[in-house]
This record gives sequence, C-alpha cells and structure tokens, in this order.
Amino acid sequence: MQFLAMIRKYKNSDVDAVVSVWRTASDLAHPFLSEAFQDKEQENVRNVYPQFAEIWVKEIEDKVVGFVALIENEVGAIFLDPNLHGQGIGREMMDFVIGQKGSVSLDVFKENEIGRRFYDRFGFVETKEYLHEDSGKMVITLEFTAT
Repeated sequence: MQFLAMIRKYKNSDVDAVVSVWRTASDLAHPFLSEAFQDKEQENVRNVYPQFAEIWVKEIEDKVVGFVALIENEVGAIFLDPNLHGQGIGREMMDFVIGQKGSVSLDVFKENEIGRRFYDRFGFVETKEYLHEDSGKMVITLEFTAT
C-alpha cells in the first residue's frame, strides 16, 4: 500500500497540528519540565516561533505528523508524533535539513534521553553544556558537520 508523504513549507493553517505534535512529543521527551514551562513554550510554538523560524512540516496522507524549525543553521526544534517514532521519519526530516543547510547545530536538554539517543545515532557531537535559565535545566549544544 502506498501513501502520500512529503516535507513541505509550513503554512499558517498548520499551526494547530504543529502545536499538537509539539506538545505530545515534548511532554514525552521532557517529563522533567514543569507544566507551566511547557504551557509557556506552547504559546511560543503557536505565536512566536512562526514569525522568525523557517519551518518545514512532514505530512503523511494530508496530515501533519512532524516538523522542524530552523533559525539559519540552527535546528530550533524537531518533533514527530511519538506514534511514528522508530520508523525513520525523524531521520528523513533531519536528512532534509542537512540537505538544505549542510552543517547544523542544536540544543537539547541533557535529561532528554529520547532526543539525545536520536542525535547520537545521527552523528551529532557535543560542543558545550550550559544552564537554561528559564527552565533551570542543563542543556547540551550539539553540532553535525556534513561530509
């Protein structure tokens, strides 16, 4: 059985789907973050980030199932419906980003085991660690250099 799948530019009409994917995946990956922090970030995903980030969505059968947000060569966010984890879709989205930008960097919470496993398998390398002021949690900066 074939199905229609693509990565395409974000449209304003995608906002509810993107926020839903973000919240579901973020709650799974970030159980260590407070609900108040997550609520604030959800508002940023909805109202702030689309104003300045270059956002691409992964769509399967006309349904947004994931997205990646870029600020120049920084991956500000990459999230996928957790029901689709482990199927190569996250890798496909990151491969798309690398194809667009070449080398990229990103920040990941140190306690985000799901994200860190994904980035490690992809080949990202740790470059620094710092305290994220708003959450009070440690963050790791990772870089991927295209070859």
